[in-house]
Amino acid sequence: MTMTEKGRKITPRTGLHHLEDDDRDRGATKPAPIEDAGAAETLLPWFLLKSVPGIGNHLFKRLIDRFGSPERALHAAEQDLQVIEGMTRPLVRRMKTHRIQPSVRQDMALAAQKGVRIVTMTDPDYPALLLQIPDPPPFLYVRGTLESQCKAVAVVGSRIATRYGLSMAARLSAELAACGVTVVSGMARGIDTAAHEGALQSGGRTVAVLGSGLEEVYPAENRRLFQSIVRNGAVLSEFPMLTKPEPHNFPIRNRIISGMSYGTVIVEASKKSGSLITARLAAEQNREVFAVPGSVQSFKSIGTHTLIKQGAKLVENAQDVLEEIAGPLFEGIRPDDRHPPTKKEPPALTTEEAIVCGALEPYPVHIDDLGRKLSMAPGKLASILLQLELNGIVEQSPGNFFTRVDDASFRRHHLNE
Repeated sequence: MTMTEKGRKITPRTGLHHLEDDDRDRGATKPAPIEDAGAAETLLPWFLLKSVPGIGNHLFKRLIDRFGSPERALHAAEQDLQVIEGMTRPLVRRMKTHRIQPSVRQDMALAAQKGVRIVTMTDPDYPALLLQIPDPPPFLYVRGTLESQCKAVAVVGSRIATRYGLSMAARLSAELAACGVTVVSGMARGIDTAAHEGALQSGGRTVAVLGSGLEEVYPAENRRLFQSIVRNGAVLSEFPMLTKPEPHNFPIRNRIISGMSYGTVIVEASKKSGSLITARLAAEQNREVFAVPGSVQSFKSIGTHTLIKQGAKLVENAQDVLEEIAGPLFEGIRPDDRHPPTKKEPPALTTEEAIVCGALEPYPVHIDDLGRKLSMAPGKLASILLQLELNGIVEQSPGNFFTRVDDASFRRHHLNE
């Protein structure tokens, strides 16, 4: 039973104000019905409190810590609210008179229609580590399966990555996932995409944290990856369903990537890379920071080298990460499962193939530069490079650039280093 006051509906159970009648008079579109009315009614206080101007994530968490739920906070006496740091008298009065907007109900209806679950910070599936940061999102929009106690490590880096960076991100993520670690990243182009794909290719779990709503998959070419992650992990966002991928959203979401992870691995970062924000946030959240080294001549590695100088642990393989955070990660994991699977030995090389490989770098080298370095005839060099490419030891990039795929493995088995 509801009472009507000047066109405004008041639900006695929650005391929440709705604008349905007023807005219909103004020509607003009535939102589609939500499939589970009970669930919608339970979630409504969360959306209402979050939408109050002046109540950010920090203050929202303080209110939940004090009252246990948004509904109790909304019904609390003004004097009880004002003792909370940040809850001024004007803000308390604003909260008491704030109304739910039609767009909020539309957002909730769209989430239900698309099979998106709203996971609040009091839900048992909300990431436990994320609750430890000072400004966790009050709730998450989730597709897939979210695990509260997942053993997660973030792998992030440059959007415009080198082949070396992409290879390292995929390999590290595959090794971590093979050990039962959930790989967290942002589904951006470059390193993020390679991290997700590496985890999936090893049969592991991965979580993508978006800087947009779940109906705005970005970048568009990752739609298939989006669906793969949903089937083998989760895609989540704190932003409403139709939120566009605005630039300012990505630094905001970075705290979730680092916040739900035991450590963050940076694979390639220029001096002003956004992934350095994630590294800083991880350090502020008292989480481990790791960095993959690169060439001192590559501007793509300036950021990671700076992190290493500042104390980040240098990472060459997944074992470097696992050794640093073995305690929390390996609780409940059998000792035999703590090591990445052994890779197949590379095929035996002829003397000339070994010479060519020894002259290559984990960065693209032009065939002409390689020929001059080796004083080798172009035809012969091209033939050797083709055989190495067929054996999976060398990769060719557009413009006749060549890269050695597995630098560490090659040196160990063929150069006796």
